[in-house]
Amino acid sequence: MLFNEQKTAQMAVCFLKQQGGKMNKLKLMKLLYLAERESLLRHGMSMTGDYVVSMDHGMVLSKTLDLARETAIDAHQDGWYAMIARNGQYDLELTSSSHDTELDELSQADRAILKDVWDRFGHMDQWTIRNHTHTLPEWKNPHGTSISVPPKELLKILGYSESEAEELSKQREKEEMVDETFQSL
Repeated sequence: MLFNEQKTAQMAVCFLKQQGGKMNKLKLMKLLYLAERESLLRHGMSMTGDYVVSMDHGMVLSKTLDLARETAIDAHQDGWYAMIARNGQYDLELTSSSHDTELDELSQADRAILKDVWDRFGHMDQWTIRNHTHTLPEWKNPHGTSISVPPKELLKILGYSESEAEELSKQREKEEMVDETFQSL
């Protein structure tokens, strides 16, 4: 699966709605990572198609962070920026059009994960949730840069055997090849 900006934005919309439409960017990035992690734990599949990196403030989804920082160069017109906007330096908020957004990219399983992540972590402020991500076994201190965490490595850290992690990683690569083929048509 290639990065799905629309689905990732809809995941962010769900969390923003839970917080009244506005949230600290760091907190939102951590919630999205924890949802991705939970999907990998439960199903061995990425929700977003994004890649995981370890950064000074914990684990994040790489392209999602670019969108939140407004540094993404390949954003879709009806994707993240249509639903989510910056509010000052540290906050993100729903756009006026996002209140009516149909969350059609999210399956029932996705929604269950988002609800569980919110129930477990939504009450935390950005620093508490950041500190929590520093306790995860996949976090490595990058000392001011970022460290990519390959899907196979992350799956093994999450408890999948070597062969299961290998098979799931190969499956993801095949899905990405199919997605790339369809995008080029």
